[in-house]
Amino acid sequence: MRGYLLTAIFLFLRLVTSESGHCIIKREHEKCMEMIEMHNPDGIEFVCPWMWDNLTCWQAADVGEVVTVKCPEFFHDFMTPEEEIGKVNRNCTEYGWSEPYPHYVDICLLDDNTTKPDYFASVKALYTVGYSTSLVSLTTAMVILCRFRKLHCTRNFIHMNLFVSFILRAISVFIKDGVLYPKEDSEHCFMHTVACKAVMIFFHYCVMSNYFWLFIEGLYLFTLLVETFFPERRYFYWYTIVGWGTPTICVTVWAVLRLHFHDTGCWETNEHTALWWVIKGPVVASIMINFVLFIGIIIILVQKLQSPDIGGNESSIYLRLARSTLLLIPLFGIHYTVFAFSPEDVSKRERLVFELGLGSFQGFVVAVLYCFLNGEVQSEIKRKWRSWTVNRYFAVDLKQQRHPSLASSGVNGGTQLSILSKSSSQIRMSSPLAENANISLPT
Repeated sequence: MRGYLLTAIFLFLRLVTSESGHCIIKREHEKCMEMIEMHNPDGIEFVCPWMWDNLTCWQAADVGEVVTVKCPEFFHDFMTPEEEIGKVNRNCTEYGWSEPYPHYVDICLLDDNTTKPDYFASVKALYTVGYSTSLVSLTTAMVILCRFRKLHCTRNFIHMNLFVSFILRAISVFIKDGVLYPKEDSEHCFMHTVACKAVMIFFHYCVMSNYFWLFIEGLYLFTLLVETFFPERRYFYWYTIVGWGTPTICVTVWAVLRLHFHDTGCWETNEHTALWWVIKGPVVASIMINFVLFIGIIIILVQKLQSPDIGGNESSIYLRLARSTLLLIPLFGIHYTVFAFSPEDVSKRERLVFELGLGSFQGFVVAVLYCFLNGEVQSEIKRKWRSWTVNRYFAVDLKQQRHPSLASSGVNGGTQLSILSKSSSQIRMSSPLAENANISLPT
C-alpha cells in the first residue's frame, strides 16, 4: 500500500511539474470554479457538494448517487491512441464523497514499463521544419513572380496572394509559439495580456485568410473553365475583398464575442463551441465549396480529355487526368476535408500530425508546383538568362575594342563570335506567343 501511494505521488508530481500539465490543471481549475458559480450561485449546502480534487471537477450529488467523470485532460497524453479514455467514479455517502475508484493511476496512466515518446515535441519539430521550408520557398517564389513583368497576370496575382497568405500563416505560427510556449517560461498559462490576445487574433486571421485564398483559387479556376469570356480584372477586385475582407469581419466578430462572453486566458482554447464556430463555420464552408468545385473541375477535365479533338490513347488521357488531379489537391486544400466536420477533441493525435505536421509543407508544395516547375516561369527565367548572357558578351567585346591588347588571342574572339551567333539565333527562334501564354492548368 505504501509503495503504491509513493508511486502515485511520484507520477502525480511528474505530471503537475511539467509545463503542459501545470497549465492544463490551471485551466481545468478555472473551468470548475466557473461551473460551481453557475450551478450553485447561492452556496447551497449539499451532503456531497461541488468539489475540485486538484485533478478534476465533481458535481454535487445526493446520498446514494454515483458520479462518473472521464480521466483528467492532461492524462490523455499518457494514454495510447488506441486506448479509450478511462472513467473514474465517486460515491456520495452520508459521510461525504468516497475515494475515487478505480484510482487515477490505475485507469488513466500507462504502465511503468511503457515508454512514451515526446509526441507533441516531435510534432512541433515537424511543423517548425515544414513552415520554415515553406517560408523560404514561398518568399523566393514571390520574388520571382514580382521580378518578371511578363508573369504579371490575373492568375499569377491570385497565386501571389495565396503565397502571401501561406507566408503570413507560417509567421503567425512562429509568433504564437514564441508567445505561448517560451522555453524558459512555464507560466504562459497565466497570461491574460492584451498583447497575448492580439497574437491569437492575428494567428486566427492568417489561418482563415489562407483557407479563403485556397477557396478563391478553386473558384477562379472553375470560372475559367466554365465561362469562355469574363472580366478577370473586375473579378480579381472581388476576389481580393473576399480573400482578405471576409476573414477580417469574422475574426473581429469572434474577438468581440470572446471579449464579452468568454474572456479567459490568452484565448488559445476554444471550449465555447458556439463562439468558435464564428471562425470554424466559414472555414468549413470554404473547404466544402472547394471540394464541390474540385469535383466539378475533374468532371470538366474528363470531358475535355475525352474529346475527339484531343489526341492520345486512353492510358495517356487518364495519366494526364491523374497528374492534374494531384496538382489540384494542394492548391485547393482538398486534404482538409478529412477532418473538416470532426469535433476538436476527436482523433486529436491524427489531426495534429495531419493539419500541423503535413499541412505545414503545403506552402512548399504549392510554391514548387505553381512557380518553380511552371513552364511559363521557367521559360521567362531562361529568356532573361539568355538576354543577360548576350549583354555580357557584348560588354566584353566593347571592352576588347577599347583595349586591343586584350584581343591578341584569336581563340577568344572566335569563341565569343560563335556563342553570340548561337544565342541570337535561339532568341529569334523563341516564340513570343509561348512566352506570353496563360496556362490555366499545369499538365
